Amino acid sequence: LSKVASVASFFVSRVDSAVDTLLEATIQNGESGFEHLLGKSAIANATLAYRDFRQTVSERRFESLQENGAQVQRPLWASTGTKNPSYSDVLYMESLIGPDTVNTAPPATMANFLDHGEVKPTITGYIEEAERVMADLKSSGVSITEVTEKLLSDGVKSFTNSFNALIVNVEEKKTHLLSKVVR
Repeated sequence: LSKVASVASFFVSRVDSAVDTLLEATIQNGESGFEHLLGKSAIANATLAYRDFRQTVSERRFESLQENGAQVQRPLWASTGTKNPSYSDVLYMESLIGPDTVNTAPPATMANFLDHGEVKPTITGYIEEAERVMADLKSSGVSITEVTEKLLSDGVKSFTNSFNALIVNVEEKKTHLLSKVVR
């Protein structure tokens, strides 16, 4: 048990990209009052997932596993490069800092963070705001569940296609190499 270490990947900026598209359509259709939600859903979603993670690892059931050597499966924040140029280039890096987290920032985002990012625990200080953002999203007609389910489905399809292409490439290379073997 003590030799098992893992992460749970959690895509971030894709949530804002998808939700912002829906919010912008709502705003363009004449509904106002939702502008404050632009660029907020990804961090709110990740923050609430982190809150649930902390709650799970603090339960007696998990404590008993830890007593037997189990390690925490840490949230891995993926897709943390800012896609919208009107948002801070270190928005997700700075907003999702907390114990037991991993961030797989792209090189440009990491360089920006090293240049002007601020290192301090932030994720636990945003829980009430995250709950408000989610409530306001629901009021706007955006279903975070529908958005994240579509992103999950699209992501699985993309990763499956990439994996299948890799297998085909390996098979082609194997066939090519075997044809070179002198028998």
